[in-house]
Order: sequence, then C-alpha cells, then structure tokens
Amino acid sequence: MKKQSNLSRLMGYAGGHRILTYLSWVLSVMSALLALVPFWYIWRIIHDILEVSPDFSQARNVTGYGWSAVLFAVISIIVYIAALMCSHLSAFRVAANIRKGLMRHITSLPLGITEKYGSGKLRRIVNSSSAATETYLAHRLPDKASAIATPIGLLFLLLAFEWRLGLLSLIPVVLGFLIMMKMTGKDMEKRMEQYQNALADMSNEAVEYVRGVPVVKTFGQTIFSFKRFKDAIDNYETWVIAYTKGLRLPMMFYTTAINGVFAFLIAGGIIFTRGGVTNELLLNLIFYIVITPVIGTTLTKIMFMSEDAMIVSDAINRIDEVLNEKPLSESSVDNIPKNNGITLEHVSYSYDGEKNALNDVSLSIKPGQTVALVGASGGGKTTLANIVTRFFDPQKGRVLIGNIDIRDIPKEILMNKVSFVFQNCRLIKASILENIRMAKPNATREEIAHALEAAQCLDIIKKLPNGIDTVVGTKGVYLSGGEQQRIAIARAILKNAPILILDEATAFTDPDNEVRVQQALSALSKGKTVIMIAHRLSSITDADCIYVLQDGEIAESGTHSGLIERNGIFTKMWKNYSEAAEWKILNENKGLEVNA
Repeated sequence: MKKQSNLSRLMGYAGGHRILTYLSWVLSVMSALLALVPFWYIWRIIHDILEVSPDFSQARNVTGYGWSAVLFAVISIIVYIAALMCSHLSAFRVAANIRKGLMRHITSLPLGITEKYGSGKLRRIVNSSSAATETYLAHRLPDKASAIATPIGLLFLLLAFEWRLGLLSLIPVVLGFLIMMKMTGKDMEKRMEQYQNALADMSNEAVEYVRGVPVVKTFGQTIFSFKRFKDAIDNYETWVIAYTKGLRLPMMFYTTAINGVFAFLIAGGIIFTRGGVTNELLLNLIFYIVITPVIGTTLTKIMFMSEDAMIVSDAINRIDEVLNEKPLSESSVDNIPKNNGITLEHVSYSYDGEKNALNDVSLSIKPGQTVALVGASGGGKTTLANIVTRFFDPQKGRVLIGNIDIRDIPKEILMNKVSFVFQNCRLIKASILENIRMAKPNATREEIAHALEAAQCLDIIKKLPNGIDTVVGTKGVYLSGGEQQRIAIARAILKNAPILILDEATAFTDPDNEVRVQQALSALSKGKTVIMIAHRLSSITDADCIYVLQDGEIAESGTHSGLIERNGIFTKMWKNYSEAAEWKILNENKGLEVNA
C-alpha cells in the first residue's frame, strides 16, 4: 500500500476547508508574479533617464512608471494577504481537528500508555506538533508556491534584457542551491528528528520535575532529584552545539554564494564594456544589480521551507505514533461480576519488551478481603494494581473479577466496581465540589459534605475562601500533597465502589492527620475488597494476606505473624522498618530535650 504524503494526511483533517488551501497557492503564485511587474517599470524608468541624460527634465514618463510600480506592488500585497487569509482558515481547522482527534484517541487509551509517554511529551505532541502543521499550511505552503513562481518569472526577466548578464547572475544561484541541498538532505532529516527528541525529553523531564517538587521537599532530596532533568538539559545542549558547529561552514559558503552575485555582475560588466560603455549595457547592468537580491531572498525562503517540511514530517510521525497506540478492547455484552473477588492467573507484563515488571504472577483475593503488596521499589506492586484496574492489559495471563475476565467487562461497569487513591493524587482546575463529584456525577452537596467529613477534610474546607465552591489553582489557591490525598480519599468515599485500591494513600499525610485518615480509610474499607500498596509496614499488620513482590514475582505471602515466623524477606523488611521507626522516635525525643 502506497504511503500517503504529508500533505494528503493534513488535507484529510481539512474537510471542506481544503479548497481554501489550494486557493491560497493560486493567489500566492499570482502575488509573486505581480510583485515582479514593478521591476519592469523600474527598468523603464532607468531606460528613460539614461535616454535623456543629462537633461533629466525630458524624462516625462518617469512619474507614471513610478505610480504604476507602486500600484502593482500594492495589488501584489493585497493578493498575498488574501492568500494568507485562505491558508490560515484552512490551517486553523486542520490543527483544531488534529488536536480533537488526538484527545479523543488519548481518552480511549489505557492509562498505562499515557504513563509510558509521560504527560510532558504527550502535551508537546498535542500542542506543538499540531502547531507545526498550522505553521506549515498557513505560511510555508503559500510561500512555497510563491518561491516556485518567483524563479520562473525571474528567469524570464534575467534572460529577456541581457542574457549574458542573466547567465552570470545564475551561477551563484546554482552554487547556493547545491550547498542548500547538501544542508537539507537526508542527514538533516535525521538531525531534525534527534532535535525534536531532545526537546521532547527536556520538556517531559521539566514537567515531571516540577510535579515532583512536593516529593523532593517531603523527603529532603537535593541534587539527586534534579539529575534526570539536568541530564536532559545537558543532552539538548550537547546536541545543539554540535549541530550548530556542523553547519557553520556550509552556511558560510551558502551566504557567500547567494550574496556573491554582485561580484559576477561587476566582473561581467568589466568584460562586456571593453569595447566601450553603451547606454543599453549600463541600463541592464544597473537593472540586474537592482533585481538580483530577490534571488537570495527566494533561495533563503526555499531553505527554510525545506526545514519546515522536515519539522512537519516529524510532527506527523509523532502524531501517528500516538494514534497508532491501540485502545483497550471493549466488551459488547454487559457482563456484571457476581462478586468482588479478584484472581490473577499467570499474569506477565513488560514496559519495554525486555525485562518483565510482572512475571507469571498468580494470586486470589476473596470478596471482602484486605491484601497488602510490599517490596522494594521496582518490584511490581504498582504494575499489579494498574493491571487490576485495567490501566493496561497483561501481555500474558488474565485478570478476573467475580470470575469474569476484566476484558469482558464493559469499561463503565468496571470503573463503577473499582475506586483508587494513588500516591500522587491530582486535582483538576475546578471547585472542590466538582473534583469530588467526578466520582458520582449526581451526588448532592450533602453527600459530598459527608464524604469530606469522613475523609477528615473539614479543616481544609474551612480555610478556603469559598468553601467547597473554591476553585483549585486560581488566585493563589493551592493544596499541599497531603491535602490533595485527603480530597482523593473523600472522592473514593463518595464513590463507595466495592473494590478499593490504595497506593501509598497516606504518603503525604502529616502525623497529626494520619491517624484520622487511617480511621477514614478503615471505615471506607469495611465490606470491600481492598488492595493496599504500602511502605509503612505498620499500616498493614491487620491485612488478611501480605504479598511480598520481588523482581516482578511473588516471593512470599501470608499473614503478618506467619511471615514473621518464616524469617524470610518480610522479616528482614520488618526489622529494618522497626529500627528506622525507633531511630526516628529517639531523635525526636532528643530534639525535645534540647528544646526544653
């Protein structure tokens, strides 16, 4: 199957506006040709002046020719503005449709895909890549039509008056064009992709670093938290400097070539006037000196258009990369689980296709049970929880809720079955009421107020200027990480789903509120199937079963007392945790003594 050109792809988003794109090319060509007409009038002005010199008062047609030149220049500008109006209307429609299409597709993708890209990279694809297509359609394509028409018209003018000078003025054009082709070839296309990759990585790391500032402050991290962001900046700097240095010589030769046309004309003038200077030769020499700067301008336009063509090609590839991601399959049958039990059968998953984040994991959680997932970072705890919520599907094995494969449960039914509170909770730019009502769109204010009270959020509401109607993120209203977690817990309480997943749900909660939040979570968890991911081992001692994950596999499982008696991995984790907690208490007591 023949691959569609970039233009064909973009016109597919234009709909009925595509005719405006084609019309802009026609108008741009007309503008370019009209812009050359004043040069003919300039030639007539020079001709008449030289004919009557030194009695310039006899040049009676100069004024008429001058106004004619101005008239055609103004008409050319008006036609060009009309071309840009047409191209912009079409380009804006294309960019808008691309963004809408991308956002519709992204909302259908599993959340694991968005995690793979990173919010910064996705945002850049949606915004910057679509903006690149707008610039290309609105400016570069009309300019390209103009740049093709201008050399044709120029060629006619250059050869019409004095073909020898015309050929001489074309020599630097050919040299400049050859150098330009060298600079904008396949190698440049690869470099442009590398540039966009470096820019996307830096943008993504910047967003993730800013979002991680609360974590950095909470855990007292320093330069190590900045390392990935700094590495991205260093990589971008290294690439840009090397790229700029690599283009120094070609760009120098190109600039010299397109500006060297005067040297060729002067040399030609000297050679052609050996037998004496005639008015006709002088006229043509002056005319060529006036018109040849247009050649350099046109070539430079073509060069930048080649660069923009590479940018838009890269942008379309990035857009296609997202659009080619497959959404989760949807069940056409309303399969409703009969109970809230969860079963994983030989589940494996890999993010990069090499190392498995989960490797042949099997476990069973009975309805109403509370289980905990513990282990070192990277062990697979969050991946397991994400697969249960169907943020992505396992690559091997299957997950069942109520003995039904979650791939056979409609998305709406599955989402009504599961609530989750993550470590990094996010609120949208809306009121507290609207943020919580997302869990239950038809909830009353009384129900929301009850959920806030149960989640120990009343102190947060009291300090906000408009209570639960306060919009988060405007006029200096921002919530801390712990406060956002408590709002997320209120949302989960309101939803009251039978399956609850808690991923470090009290990570940012301060000691004063931790007890109250734990009480809220205990009330929320009653009668529900609960999966807890925790690093604070003291919070999972009452779990019905604790699974210890190591390198994507279940290394140990059992109750707290049973795992302690086994004297294995969990015992060592518990000992290290207890010693750390005891050290913290001792240091806090010492601090109190010093202050006393």
